Amino acid sequence: MKIEKIINNNIVSAYDENNREIVVMGRGLGFGRKLGDMIDDIKIEKIFRMDNEAESERLQSVLADIPLEHIQISNDIITYSKTVISKKLNKNIYITLTDHINFAIDRYKQGLNFKNALLWEIKKFYSAEYEVGKKALEMIKETLGIELPDDEAASIAMHLVNAEFGTDMPNTIDITKLIQNVLKIIKYYYQVELDEESINYERFITHLKFFAQRIITHRPNSGTDEEFHNMIKSQYKTDYRCAEKIRKYIENEFKMNVPEEELIYLTVHLRRITTAN
Repeated sequence: MKIEKIINNNIVSAYDENNREIVVMGRGLGFGRKLGDMIDDIKIEKIFRMDNEAESERLQSVLADIPLEHIQISNDIITYSKTVISKKLNKNIYITLTDHINFAIDRYKQGLNFKNALLWEIKKFYSAEYEVGKKALEMIKETLGIELPDDEAASIAMHLVNAEFGTDMPNTIDITKLIQNVLKIIKYYYQVELDEESINYERFITHLKFFAQRIITHRPNSGTDEEFHNMIKSQYKTDYRCAEKIRKYIENEFKMNVPEEELIYLTVHLRRITTAN
């Protein structure tokens, strides 16, 4: 492969066999080189293949001013996360997480540590991603000798959630808040404490995550038959009224519509979680 662009001493861009632009990382890959030189394969540590030219340009822009060690540890964290999280991650994670970790390390060196206001919620609703975040902090400490606070584990987890859902940070924050407040409505409405260790609770949280994602990203389900709707509303009247309260909260708080189909499936899940409880 020939060097098409020298981004810095350790990162260059090139074109692969399919004539797609790639970003190539390796210590000294760009040092003392010029455009058109062949890339030293032995030095290649990572090849980034983004989905389009705009993402590739954004990646190059972000990586240009970030120390190689920060890029390497970010890549190691992403690689580890893929062994733990079953969902496919959007390739933008290489941009967003690398940028975040570099920024977090810079803040640490300046003595600036920010609290993550959603730390408790992230631990609760995204436990797998939070565990990856905690492992990431261990990896950063072991590799760079920098001990970041637990709040950063939650921030790393949120970037992973973004990559799973294909959303941006503001949407992920809204999704997390929506889940939190829906659970509050349920507990108040039924006057019950949910068994957070049960499989039914875990299933319900999974449903809420995707329900919230669909609502916040304006991609709700629609299209179930009217007969099914009427049957659920008739058999589960109490649960349907709770679902209506949740719809009212969402419409007031987020100014977003919750279609009837979403309400029906939410009713079914409410019935299951409260009956099992």
